[in-house]
Parts: sequence; structure tokens; C-alpha cells
Amino acid sequence: MKIVFHEKYFTEYAGDPASAEGRLDYAYKTLKENFEFVKPEPAQEGDLLLVHGQAHVEEIRQDARLYEIASLAVGGAILTSKIALAGEPAFGLIRPPGHHASPNSCWGFCYFNNIAIAIRKLMAARKIRKALIVDFDLHFGDGTSNTFAGDPNVVYHDMGSSPKELESFLSVAGKFDMLAVSAGFDRAVADWGGTLSDEDYEQIGVLLRDFSREKCSDRRFAVLEGGYNHATIGRTILAFLNAFDNF
Repeated sequence: MKIVFHEKYFTEYAGDPASAEGRLDYAYKTLKENFEFVKPEPAQEGDLLLVHGQAHVEEIRQDARLYEIASLAVGGAILTSKIALAGEPAFGLIRPPGHHASPNSCWGFCYFNNIAIAIRKLMAARKIRKALIVDFDLHFGDGTSNTFAGDPNVVYHDMGSSPKELESFLSVAGKFDMLAVSAGFDRAVADWGGTLSDEDYEQIGVLLRDFSREKCSDRRFAVLEGGYNHATIGRTILAFLNAFDNF
């Protein structure tokens, strides 16, 4: 498994918790000890326009620093998806997050919809036809849901509060060309949600790994969404990735 990361993700680009100083330090250190890291390039404007309207892109561009980092986060998701397309699981340790970014609006610490753009880019290039996006963040990814509303080739599924719900959904889900995961860790016991243990995240990783092998040609990737306890998020991500990987 490869981890997609750029040192500019450490940059404080806004005043929200996803941009707070130290937000990725522990996660970076923990994952660096366990996986190979690769560096992305920023997304191009044409990539952003696969999901977002021109007016939305221009609004974010008004803040040059924010636009730079948000475009780099999209680039991170795109690279993560390309690695998965080649048959190797990958994880985007990226900031800012993206699943609250709709085509023409955004909120909740998100600016561009990283995972949606990555999927749209694969589809536009005819690399995949059908995709499943699973979101296990504490909050519903309204931006992702809005982006693919009415698209029969992309299914967005919000896990809810329990791995059992995810297991039930996956047991009846069909086949796809790619599994993409909005991996939010803010439901963790030590984070805002206060409900899921590291063992729960490990179980989620196993369920998604096994489903990918059976129903998605063993193609899968995940990108970071929420997760705000700086001291524990690295350990929690590692629990998920150790199961999500090919071991």
C-alpha cells in the first residue's frame, strides 16, 4: 500500500479544525513508519470543473493559499485513485477534506470534493464505468451525494454508526469497477463521535478489503475526511489501513 502525501498539507490554510496546527503530525509519523509515501501534483482547473461550476472554482481561487492547498488535496485524491486503478490499495493522507463540497457550494471545512473529482476523472478517461463510494465519516457526505445524484453508475453509501450496517449493505451490493472510501475518523472513541474503537475501524477495513476483492476487481482506495484528535488519529488510521491493505 502507498500513502499519498505532500508536506504542504501541514500548511495552515484556514481557521477551521481541519487546518489546525499539528493536525497531521502524529498521523504522518505513524504511517511513515509503516508504508511507502508518494507525492502528488496539484489538480488542474479542468479536473476541478469535472465536478464544480466555474463560479465555485473562482470563489475558492480568491484566497490564493487556500486554492493552492485545496487543489493539491484534489491532486492527492487523483493520484490515490490512479494507484488503485493499477491494482495496489492506496490512502490519501490529505487536507483539506472534501465530502461536504457540492458542485456549486461547500461547507464543513471542505472546498473541493476530492473523492468525487477523482472518480469523475477515471470515468471521463473511460478507465472505469461503475464506482461505489463508501463514507464512514461522522457526518453525511452531502457534497458527494449531491454530485452523483441521479447517476446510475456511481453509488454513494453512508455507513451510519455501525460496522454491522456496512456489512449488511455490502452483502447485497452489486459489482463495481472501483471502491472509493471517504475515510473519516471523527466517529472514533477519542474523537468527536466517541463511538468507534480501533477494532471497529479494523473491522471496517476487513469488510471493505474483502468486498473489493470479490466485487471490485481488487481495486480500492481511501482518502482522509474528518478526524480531529491529533494525538490518536494516526493510530486509528493505522488500524484501518492494516486491514484495508493486501495482507
